[in-house]
Amino acid sequence: MKFPDKVYDVLKWICMIVLPACGTFYFAIAGIWNLPYADAIVGTIAAVTTLIGALIGISTATYNKQQEEENNGLPKN
Repeated sequence: MKFPDKVYDVLKWICMIVLPACGTFYFAIAGIWNLPYADAIVGTIAAVTTLIGALIGISTATYNKQQEEENNGLPKN
């Protein structure tokens, strides 16, 4: 599995910036405003972040393997 560059970049941005920021924000305001299900929502966001991170890791490994094969087995710089 290999994502196109644009998809990879968007997923990486979502995984590293957007989802953690949203989870932190909701957890913070849930305590202030007594919003429901803070633990469940933040836990779900963390699970989605982990899933996306795993998919990005698989895509990166696939890309690196393909690059190595294209370079006739020479290690990638």
